[in-house]
Formats: sequence, C-alpha cells, structure tokens
Amino acid sequence: MKLGLMGGMFDPIHFGHLRAAENAREALGLDQVNFVPAAVPPHRAAPTASAIDRYAMVALATAGDPGFVPWDGEIRRDGASYTVDTAAALLAENPGADLTLIVGADNLALLPQWKDPERLLAMCTVAVVGRPGQEVSPAGLDPARFVHVEGSQLPIASSALRERVRTGRSVRYFVPDAVAGYIDKRGLYR
Repeated sequence: MKLGLMGGMFDPIHFGHLRAAENAREALGLDQVNFVPAAVPPHRAAPTASAIDRYAMVALATAGDPGFVPWDGEIRRDGASYTVDTAAALLAENPGADLTLIVGADNLALLPQWKDPERLLAMCTVAVVGRPGQEVSPAGLDPARFVHVEGSQLPIASSALRERVRTGRSVRYFVPDAVAGYIDKRGLYR
C-alpha cells in the first residue's frame, strides 16, 4: 500500500490543505493520505484550538473521501509531536507500506532541524508541494528522497482564517461547510 502522511496544525484545516493532499495523491498514486493533527508542536507556538477540536475538524473535512483518513496517533501520544515518531508509528500499523511525507515548500527549509531527519528519510519519501521550479531538497539531505508535487495554488492561511472568525467574518468557501459549522458551534477562534 502507498500511504501519504500529511501532518500539521490544521488550526483550522482548509481547502488548501485538502487540495495539496489530493495533488500529491494523484501525482504519486497514493492509496491513502493520513491527515495527522500535531498535538504538541515542538517548533511552533501551541495551536489556538485543542487537539481534539482540530482532529474533529480534520475528520469532518475528510469524511467524504475514502482516500483521506484522519489519524489521531499524535494526540494519543504523550510529549512533543515529532514527524519521525509519527512515520514510525504509521509504518508499524501498516507493515510493508510505502510511506510518503507530504510537506509544503514553505516548511522544507526547516526539515534539517527536525528530530532525526536522516532516520525520517530512511522511512519515507518527501513530496514537496509547491510551485514549479521551487527547490525540492534542503542542503545536506539526500535529494533522491524528495519529489516535487504541484501545489494547490490556493493561497489560504489558517492564521488568516482564525482572524476572520475573530473579527466576525465568514470562512465559508475557505473550509468545508462541516468545518465552518463546527467552528461556529464550538465558538472556536473568537
């Protein structure tokens, strides 16, 4: 089985995330993309919404697509959410799977600073979602483990969506309707 791993804050998940995952799935022939909300991000400030709320939004956003699967492994695990640990856990649950980590080109430069990047690259290929011509492998890491996937071209930022909600503006057509409803019902980002 060819598995994709798309991790992130998903605070909230939006159509840019979903489109990037779909582009990677199509381009690389992935059977399934696992969406993994980070519980305790080691390199960023804590997310605004709780891990459970972010997981619920991921589940709602992916519910209509059998190839998109929410995975709660990071929120079940104690401590910081390291991608290398997540990749190992997914592979342990799916022996013999071929794993592809899907990352945005904006996060690529940070990859050498992640926990055990060489071990991570031994477990998976990295699909870099970005614009044509962008660099697809950071200096010092094996370029053979990286592949370019065309980006979504949807310039949506979760931080801008949180600000829209905070100021009473709609996030409709930026996020799936079920996610917009969940944000409203739970009073998130106000």
